[in-house]
Amino acid sequence: MRPLNLNRIVEFIEANIGEFHTRRAASLQNLKLINVLKKKNPYLFKAKNINDAHDLIKLFLDAHLSSQEETIFGEFLEKLAIFTCSEVYDGRKSASEGIDLEFTKDNVVYIVSVKSGPNWGNSNQVKRMKDDFKSATRRLRTGNTQLNVQAINGCCYGKTAVPADKGDYLKLCGQNFWEFISGNDRLFVDIIEPFGYQAKARNEELALEYARVLNLFTQQFMDDFCVDGRIAWEKLVRFNSGTPQPKPPQ
Repeated sequence: MRPLNLNRIVEFIEANIGEFHTRRAASLQNLKLINVLKKKNPYLFKAKNINDAHDLIKLFLDAHLSSQEETIFGEFLEKLAIFTCSEVYDGRKSASEGIDLEFTKDNVVYIVSVKSGPNWGNSNQVKRMKDDFKSATRRLRTGNTQLNVQAINGCCYGKTAVPADKGDYLKLCGQNFWEFISGNDRLFVDIIEPFGYQAKARNEELALEYARVLNLFTQQFMDDFCVDGRIAWEKLVRFNSGTPQPKPPQ
């Protein structure tokens, strides 16, 4: 174990956080209105009495962007966790499928699945994680059946009162997780400020792109799914959920 050098962690965040901003902007630039309309629930928005095309498209865009941000930032946090652990315990990206981080500490080999927060998946996703832990454990014990392997579900934010024993694995959240991979009980607090590196300028750039896409999609939606200024809900529902019509013979 080596003492954590916080400056190295800050440098890593500042050098890599730009990827988060670039990727979320790209998620808007590459977006197509028809793909958004196919994925959203038109019944929900009708039930909410959304009758303004601009408001409807804004809700669609906000939902898309929020989902993309969770995914992109989750991937960044995974990279940060691996880097942090590499600085202290020589942690590394695991060769096992579904395992994000692998390292040895106090004669125990830890295999870690890194998630953003504690409420990250449904029962099938949790089962898949457990299966990945079992497969990774079998791989590591090949040739050494007595090897002490401990599976960890590490969550970058949130909390559990104590490390939660789930039987097949331990669940560590927030401060407990960051301290576990770094040996530093303040790291979960110390990393918050570096995340804001250049955030104001990058958010202003995103706001301009967001406004452009919002205006463009609203115009397209008005042309294709509005009649006399009103949303043509039947046409929208048929596009979203109707049975595809066979192509006429050539």
